[in-house]
Amino acid sequence: MTYAEYFSYVKTEFMNADVSDIKEHLAYQFNIKGEAGGIFYVEVKEGKLSVEPYEYYDRDAMFTATTDTFMAILEGKLDPMVAFTLQKLKVEGNFDKALKLNELIKRK
Repeated sequence: MTYAEYFSYVKTEFMNADVSDIKEHLAYQFNIKGEAGGIFYVEVKEGKLSVEPYEYYDRDAMFTATTDTFMAILEGKLDPMVAFTLQKLKVEGNFDKALKLNELIKRK
């Protein structure tokens, strides 16, 4: 799998999330390591979701994980808190906002 294929899959999965009732601004950057690795961001702003293959410098939180770990999180096979506890997911930034990642994933 290439980064372009991985990003396309991730974007499709996130874009299925209903965020229309989220009025809080959330901005996450994901640093994916390993095969198909790369950087992308997810932003919720005024009830709209954006997923783009760029760095986001004004982010609330940054997540770093392998391709497989993040795929398992996105597919609901691995809870982000468990991944963090097992040191499979590194989190930097605002932890309160980072915790909302799981809610965002469950909305898809």
